[in-house]
Amino acid sequence: MSGRSSPRAKYYRGSTDGRRPLGHDPLAKVRAAYDVVVIGSGLAGLTAANVLGKLGHRVALFEQHYNFGGLATWFKRRGGHVFDISLHGFPVGMIKTCRRHWTLEIAQRIVRLDSIRFDNPQFRFETAFTRADFTEKLVGVFGAERSRVEEFFAHLRAMNFYDANRETVAEVFERFFPGRNDIHRLLLEPIAYANGSALDDPAIAYGIVFSNFMSSGVYTFSGGTDLLVGLMRAELERNRVELFSNAEVERILVENGAAVGVVVGGREVRAGAVLSNASLGTTVQRLVGPGHFEASFAQGVSAVRLNNSSCQVYMGLTEGATIPFVTDLLFSSSRERFDSRSLCDFHGESRTFSFYYPKTRPQSERYAVVSSTNANWGDWAGLSQEQYEREKAKLAADTLRELERHVPGVTSKLDHVEVATPRTFGFYTQHPEGTSFGTKFEGLEYSLKLHEQVRGLFHAGSVGIIMSGWLGAANYGVIAAAKLDPYLAGLATLAAAKGR
Repeated sequence: MSGRSSPRAKYYRGSTDGRRPLGHDPLAKVRAAYDVVVIGSGLAGLTAANVLGKLGHRVALFEQHYNFGGLATWFKRRGGHVFDISLHGFPVGMIKTCRRHWTLEIAQRIVRLDSIRFDNPQFRFETAFTRADFTEKLVGVFGAERSRVEEFFAHLRAMNFYDANRETVAEVFERFFPGRNDIHRLLLEPIAYANGSALDDPAIAYGIVFSNFMSSGVYTFSGGTDLLVGLMRAELERNRVELFSNAEVERILVENGAAVGVVVGGREVRAGAVLSNASLGTTVQRLVGPGHFEASFAQGVSAVRLNNSSCQVYMGLTEGATIPFVTDLLFSSSRERFDSRSLCDFHGESRTFSFYYPKTRPQSERYAVVSSTNANWGDWAGLSQEQYEREKAKLAADTLRELERHVPGVTSKLDHVEVATPRTFGFYTQHPEGTSFGTKFEGLEYSLKLHEQVRGLFHAGSVGIIMSGWLGAANYGVIAAAKLDPYLAGLATLAAAKGR
C-alpha cells in the first residue's frame, strides 16, 4: 500500500453510543515514511515525540481518539461545561520537566494546590501534603515517634527502581508503624488514587511516588487540560512533528527482527523506529504479535497483571452558580477502617473530589466538581445495558449524597451530571480492561527491554504504577527518546556507509 489508502478504509469518530463515520480522511497528509512513528498521545508519547522533533527527527504521531492527551485530556458538554478527565495532580518535578522538554509558558502554568483535605472516621484535617506537614501530623495528631517518622521518610527516599527490594507496602508500613491502620490510611490512600497502589504491591513502586509528592506538595496545571494540550500541540508543530487524530494503528511492521513502520487506517507508513505509547500487552500481543518475540518474553508479558480502573462522576454547576471554597482535593470516606482493596469496591464508601473553581481555569467563571473512585473492570464488564444504566444512576446518586455532606445545597446548583465507568475508559482509550493505571510493577522490566527483542521497537506507556501521574509519564517519554536518538543515529551511519 505504501502510503495509499485501502479502498475499503473508513474513518470513525468515537462517541458514547458507538463509532460514527468521519466526513474526511484524517490521514490525507500522511507521508510514506518517517524517522519515527509514535503510537498514542498520552503524555509519554507526546513528550517523546517533542524531544525527538527538537533533535531534528521526522516524527509522525498517530492517535486513535479524536482528542490528544490520553488520560490527560478533557471533554465538553452543552451548557458551556468543560471537564478534565480523572484526577490531575502531580509533584513539583513536573515544572522542571516541562521547562526542559516543553516550554517555559507551560512550566509557568504549573501551580500548587492551595488545600488538600482528608475526611473519614479515623481522622479529619487539612494538609499541605509535604514531608514537613505529614511529619507534624504523624507526630502531633497520630502520636508517632518523630525519629521513627524520619526513618520512614529516609527509607522511602533511598529507594530506586533498580533495587532488588521484595518488600510490600504492607510490610514497610508494619515495620515502621505496626498495627496503625489509621496511619496506613493516611500514607497510602492518596497514592492509591494517583496510581492504583495497594498494600500487597511492591514497596518500591509506592515509595518513589510518595517521596516525589512529599518534596513540595501537589501541583496542577492552571487553565485546564484543553489549554495544556493546545500549548503542547503548538510546540510539537513548531518542532515539525506531524499529528494525526482519529488514526488507529492496526499493526506494527516487523522485518528481519526490526520494526520498520506501521499499518494505520489501511495505509503502510514506513519508519526507522516505532515508539508505542499503547499498553504493553496490546503492543506485544496485538500490534506486533507474540511470534516476533522470544517465547519466554511473550509469556512473561502475558503474565503481567493489569492495574485497576476507575469511575468518575462529572458535575457541572449552572452558569452563574457558585460554591464557597471547600478545598482543592478532598479524600472522603465513610468506611470505618482502611483496606486498600476496598477502594475498588463496587459502589464503595471511598472517593476523591476534585473541585474546579474559576482559579483552576482563569479564562472561565464556571465551577465544577469531579468525583473519582477506583474500580474493578469485572464489576462493570458483564452488566446488561439496563443493569449498566441502573448502576451508573446509583453511583451518581451516592456521589451527590456524599458531596452534599461537604457542600450543602450543591445538588440544586448542578445542571449536568455524567458518569464514566471502566467500560467508558475501555471504549475511549482501548486500554485492556479499561485500566487507568496500566500494568503492575512487573510490567516495567518488559517495557524497558522491548527494543532488545525487536530492534527499533520502543515502549513508553501503561506501566503507570511506577509513575507519579503526569510527571512519571512525561519522564518516561524522555527516557524512551534518549534510547531512540542513538538508535536512529546508528541507522543513519549504516545507511551512509552503504551509500559510499
